[in-house]
Amino acid sequence: MANPVQFINQVRAEGAKISWPTRREVITTTIMVFIMAALTSIFFFLVDLVIRFGITEGLQMISG
Repeated sequence: MANPVQFINQVRAEGAKISWPTRREVITTTIMVFIMAALTSIFFFLVDLVIRFGITEGLQMISG
């Protein structure tokens, strides 16, 4: 088991190895997430419309 000073030094050494994304990378990734979320919501909205239309028409045919 390492003593607290060694532990802190190891944590700092590992923290120094982290490569942080640039501001441009963060902005680009954020925009892509918003675009994908919008596309996914549109897809599921359309699927919901098709299912709702199918069920409504099916029930109207059954009830006459």
